[in-house]
Amino acid sequence: MLEVRGWTRGDTARLFRAPTPEDDKYARGVVALRTGSPAYPGAAVLGVEAAWRTGAGFVRYVGAERVGDAVLARRPETVVGADAGHSRIDAWVIGSGTDPEQRSDAESAALREILSGTAPVVIDAGALDLAPDAHASFVVTPHAREFARLQDRLGVQRDDQDRGESVRRAAEAIGGTVLLKGARTLVAAPDGTVIAVEAGTGWLATAGTGDVLAGVLGAVLASNPGTSLAEAAAAGAWLHGHAARIAAGVRGGGPGHPIVAMDVAEALPSAIADVLA
Repeated sequence: MLEVRGWTRGDTARLFRAPTPEDDKYARGVVALRTGSPAYPGAAVLGVEAAWRTGAGFVRYVGAERVGDAVLARRPETVVGADAGHSRIDAWVIGSGTDPEQRSDAESAALREILSGTAPVVIDAGALDLAPDAHASFVVTPHAREFARLQDRLGVQRDDQDRGESVRRAAEAIGGTVLLKGARTLVAAPDGTVIAVEAGTGWLATAGTGDVLAGVLGAVLASNPGTSLAEAAAAGAWLHGHAARIAAGVRGGGPGHPIVAMDVAEALPSAIADVLA
């Protein structure tokens, strides 16, 4: 029987720390995002916001100029523009708010270059089709429908009775970490490790929260070099869910209230403060 490890607040706390006087912005992690599109610029805005609010020391946005303008309007601290090849990047986030059917050959080439690099990559939404050919270490973040398509692409047998086993098989087949989003988020590593994260709320089921999660994951990966990608992904998912609970006002056991994705991003600092307390 498959062993699934439950992920806790204490587990999450191991991957977060308050900066010391000796830390500079680079010590806190450098995240680069190639996300969003003219059709969905908000995905880039939400991912960048989340990366900053999860504690990244430096965030770079690389993408369409119009989308970059939207990012700067919300977060002027962000460095917008193509990387000249000299910048340190500790983690990438790609694919959020993009459609592979609308992707140009030049964009595909740029994404493949990221996926052949040395920095870990969070692969979301419109870049999931590129994951099987990646050489970099990576985390894919499908929701249920995207996961079904990914299984078909990989030729992985589905197990509708055991989501954990399905995620384990997919991680083994793709050679990377798989984070299957849901009310019970499951994270699987290629070595067979499976982790369950149950820290969220039903109010989290709203548009854009996956873009926030991608930014959170990028920041957690960037600030924890050498940590298992599965554990970093589980910590990011736990923090994302806890931020949603704070935003929705459900921590006291009440029913809570509706939230939007930006509410989750804005609650991330409070969630981190709770973890560090």
